[in-house]
Amino acid sequence: MDTAERKIRILVAKPGLDGHDRGAKVIASAFRDAGFEVIYTGLHQTPEMIVAAALQEDVDVVALSILSGAHMALFPRVLELLRAQGLGHVLVIGGGIIPEADIARLEDQGVAKLFGPGTPTTAAIAYVREHFSQGAGAAAGH
Repeated sequence: MDTAERKIRILVAKPGLDGHDRGAKVIASAFRDAGFEVIYTGLHQTPEMIVAAALQEDVDVVALSILSGAHMALFPRVLELLRAQGLGHVLVIGGGIIPEADIARLEDQGVAKLFGPGTPTTAAIAYVREHFSQGAGAAAGH
């Protein structure tokens, strides 16, 4: 069943030791209110825990939220593990405090889109909708 026939499933995750989850809770709630099915992992998730949840929950999107500065270690590890589990088709987006230079590097590694502080939740919602309206989910076998 593709995403045109079911709700898009989004895993919102807080990798690492970052203890600030307000932004993750806000985006999880906004995604849910927009009609997506949302799984929120809670705080202090390892990349392995995030990917295990993505696999178990059969998600279409992994949305990572980070404020700790560890994004250059944690985001690439999540991407690596997703690919190793055959989940390279999962859309990976992120948000938090990430310097411009690091945004370009992470996008080059496979993070589809990064949203900085103050970005309206509607921008992330529109980005995910646009991605799947172009048939990305169906093309990936979801």
